[in-house]
Amino acid sequence: MTAQSNVAPIIIKRKKVVGGDGHHGGAWKVAYADFVTAMMAFFLLMWLLNATTEKQRKGLADYFSPSIPLSRVSGGGNGAFQGDTMFTEDVKPQNGIGATKENPTDASRAQGDSGVADSQQNDEAEEASFRKIEEELMGRGGESMVSIDMARHIVTRVTDEGLIIELFETDDAKLFETGTERPNVMMRDLLRMVARVTAAVENDVAIGGHVASTPVVIANNPVWALSHARANATRELLETGGMKSKRISRVTGYADRDLASQNPMAARNNRISITLLRK
Repeated sequence: MTAQSNVAPIIIKRKKVVGGDGHHGGAWKVAYADFVTAMMAFFLLMWLLNATTEKQRKGLADYFSPSIPLSRVSGGGNGAFQGDTMFTEDVKPQNGIGATKENPTDASRAQGDSGVADSQQNDEAEEASFRKIEEELMGRGGESMVSIDMARHIVTRVTDEGLIIELFETDDAKLFETGTERPNVMMRDLLRMVARVTAAVENDVAIGGHVASTPVVIANNPVWALSHARANATRELLETGGMKSKRISRVTGYADRDLASQNPMAARNNRISITLLRK
């Protein structure tokens, strides 16, 4: 018979250590924040490209176009290699052509002192020509031959796209025979006048046809075909009136999708838009 020992048994407890630097760490948060910031910058860039016009984007590009060379050191040489003399460093920054050639192309040199001077002058000249056309069409010019009956069918406005000239119907005066693309005498006189007034500029022209909605829903809605037919008839009359055919860049039928009046069946929605596009 053996004696029992009073010594307590030794218990070894092993603790399992799990690393927390992987899934539960904070490094992934930094990477995710960088990703979200990059995506925000990307979508902001896409929004800016969509919200600005072609003219505004060109102005921004011209603004950042350098007017002095980044490096004022010339490669030297002359003759067939079209190099520059040792005095290039003093001459080039003064005439604004950088370190290219003495007679550079428009694409390889800055436009004026700030890069946007020529563009701004062209825009001002274009705006002045638009204002003059508006005055003649609205009968405000001293030599205008627009009658009161014709002027009440004309609305003009200047947008980023260009000068828009709208010829619209009223309840008591139609421009086309009802339901057809055949213009009446008033419309023919209006288009001859527009062709004569706009002959002073060389801007391209976009023509759009708009019609009012039909009072009932029908299977074969004629608004698409009718709006395009009226726009095409306008093109033919403008060319007959003296407008060069190469100036007309597009002819579009908008049906009743771009209404000018809240009432979709109002006569005001029957109209032709003639846009002098910006250069």
